[in-house]
Amino acid sequence: QVQLQESGPGLVKPSQTLSLTCTVSGGSITTNYYYWSWIRQPPGKGLEWIGCIAYSGSTYYSPSLKSRTSISRDTSKNQFTLQLSSVTPEDTAVYYCARDESGAVVAAFGSWGQGTQVTVSS
Repeated sequence: QVQLQESGPGLVKPSQTLSLTCTVSGGSITTNYYYWSWIRQPPGKGLEWIGCIAYSGSTYYSPSLKSRTSISRDTSKNQFTLQLSSVTPEDTAVYYCARDESGAVVAAFGSWGQGTQVTVSS
């Protein structure tokens, strides 16, 4: 019954930082042994995993985005956040938060938010 909800600005200017928050209900982001991920889907393209934060607070990032990505959490609010810096129009996508329930290297995202559209444009 876990539910996830993304929130944040839908429009970001080039070179600025994209910031999104995922609010989780029905389950704790500190529960063993789940991982909480950010995933995006550009228009007409497939899903791309951005990174995640583990139940322990450890973070992991896609190599292609690691230099621009920061994921953090606020356990008191049961939220985790995404910050993607120096954005370009190529970062325009629907952004999702999701829970990885696999407990393995290959993820299995059983719970997803609805997604939020983020457009990078001047």
